[in-house]
Amino acid sequence: MNSGVNAKQDREVNAQLVASSTTANSSLRVDGVTAAELDAKGVHAWFGDRLVLQDINLVMERTKVTALIGPSGCGKSTFLRILNRMHEIVPSASLAGEVHLDGEDIYDPSQRAATVRRHIGMVFQRPNPFPAMTVRENVLSGLRFNRIKSKFKDEIVEEALTKAGLWNEVKDRQKDLGGALSGGQQQRLCIARALAVKPAVLLMDEPCSALDPGSTLRIEQTVKEISHEVTVVIVTHNMQQAHRVSDKTAFFLAQDGNPGYIVEAGETQEIFDNPKDPRTADYVQGRFG
Repeated sequence: MNSGVNAKQDREVNAQLVASSTTANSSLRVDGVTAAELDAKGVHAWFGDRLVLQDINLVMERTKVTALIGPSGCGKSTFLRILNRMHEIVPSASLAGEVHLDGEDIYDPSQRAATVRRHIGMVFQRPNPFPAMTVRENVLSGLRFNRIKSKFKDEIVEEALTKAGLWNEVKDRQKDLGGALSGGQQQRLCIARALAVKPAVLLMDEPCSALDPGSTLRIEQTVKEISHEVTVVIVTHNMQQAHRVSDKTAFFLAQDGNPGYIVEAGETQEIFDNPKDPRTADYVQGRFG
């Protein structure tokens, strides 16, 4: 396991090799296999010379929902982006440590970032459907981007929209532009788009923060419904939401200019009802943050 400055330099070299590779063959996963375990080991992250995450170790179990909680600025979203190699897109960003998907290091030089992101999907804070594409085209866009050919596109669209809890609302509106849907529907369309390529893990960065309570409830229902076939990692500032939807919870904290780290992680019920660290109890009970 790499750590410190030397590890940072090694990881930067690896990231450059991966970014420049256009011919690497990935053995990351076998098509058709869903729900993988994601394991972060000794992860450190920098923006320029500023260390923003320190020694993050977290196992995100197969077919479980893991909630990442903590005050703003403690590195939750940065960690989420590390999990599918979006951190390296930032010019000044670097990292050390390892992230394994079912035992395979996603930052190994043989792994292409695009392949990693196919298996580890992402839903962002604000809905981002492709506005010039129809509902149907949005769902299928991931297949086109990943050059996945299928004779069963109708079935793929229906299945993905059904899993996202949107099929009954848009089955007769598939030719409408994605941007014409309501905010909550757009977010579920983005979930359907991510699910269409059958990822092993779905990362969700505060997916309900811009939505009304009704849309939030439907997204939460979707998370629970899909978790039996895809591993979900969700960042949320809503303690009630974390308690409702997750099986596991990790509490991140950064104080006094120090980098973010995990105070404790474990079963959600334990984190909320019987935390080991008093700082965790203070946060989940609303005494700070």
